Amino acid sequence: METVLRPVIVVGASVFLTVLIGWATDVLLRKADERHPETPLWDRLRRARVPYQLVLCAALLRGSYDQAELFEEHRVGVGRTLTLVLIGAAAWLTIRIAGAVVETTYSRYARAHHDAARVRRVRTQVTLIMRVVSAVVGVVAVAAMLLTFPAMRAAGASLLASAGVLGIVAGVAAQSTLSNLFAGLQIAFGDMVRIGDTVVVDGEWGTVEEITLTFLTVRTWDERRITMPVSYFTSKPFENWSRGTPQMTGIVFWQLDHSAPLEAMREKLRDILRQCPAWDGRASNLVVTDSTANTMEVRALVTAKDADDIWTVRVAVREQMITWLSAEHPYALPRVNTSDAVLPPYRVPSPDRHSLRKAYEFPRTGRS
Repeated sequence: METVLRPVIVVGASVFLTVLIGWATDVLLRKADERHPETPLWDRLRRARVPYQLVLCAALLRGSYDQAELFEEHRVGVGRTLTLVLIGAAAWLTIRIAGAVVETTYSRYARAHHDAARVRRVRTQVTLIMRVVSAVVGVVAVAAMLLTFPAMRAAGASLLASAGVLGIVAGVAAQSTLSNLFAGLQIAFGDMVRIGDTVVVDGEWGTVEEITLTFLTVRTWDERRITMPVSYFTSKPFENWSRGTPQMTGIVFWQLDHSAPLEAMREKLRDILRQCPAWDGRASNLVVTDSTANTMEVRALVTAKDADDIWTVRVAVREQMITWLSAEHPYALPRVNTSDAVLPPYRVPSPDRHSLRKAYEFPRTGRS
């Protein structure tokens, strides 16, 4: 009877204590969240209750397994399995806690600062920091798991002895990966490009959607995703329209006839911009920038607070101005001068010898 009750009591007590401690911790975190609603830390820590309870259960079972006297012939294997589960759950819990702390810090910073560029920079840094922390914790957890095996500890000395050579070989073999890794860190802390920035790369206009330690994703205006290595942004020039202030200046061109009413067009441009919410009111003008034998080039300059609004303003100005010119001043649109085609001069075909002889012969009258 003892052989049956002992493992049931040990395992049951471990599970009961896990549930009890987990419930008590969750109650305390809930009360802390109610007392401090200004910070989301306590609510985010509650999301880590699953790895927290797993750590508690694995630790209790690992510590009391010898008293359970269960599977005596597999004691070493079961104990090692519980140790591996404990290490993995502890790594999971560490990542969750670090993520809660980092996200809370970012949320406070975003609420306290209204500069969108600085907020995007901190968001990029926080994202990359979390990826680095996750990678480091994962590597440490895997190393700790491997060290639980005696064979791995015995081979540690020989591995350390050849660490220098292996490091050189790995560095040469993973040169591209390492360059991307360091480029990712340079982007994160050098403030070259941030999540949410509007960029132009290889002639494609889009918004930076994701930044990792090795690659960067740009979402284009037509909802395509361009994935590029982060080393591209440290080795080649690119346009960052969100760098500094996001305000932008845009231009609109028309090819018009020389008789186009420029003063009326300037007044119409002001009317269009007054009715366009995307125009920020900083500047606008309309001038002639070029002239050819048939047309002249008219340029309108407009401003907006960011890249999306400048596109909206340019489209509205171009469309409404052409509509107005077509309705009110159709003569201002480009024209092509045409006239009736002139036929080539008519040529009489050259007569042959027989026709010439017949033309110069006198007609026969029948008289001698």
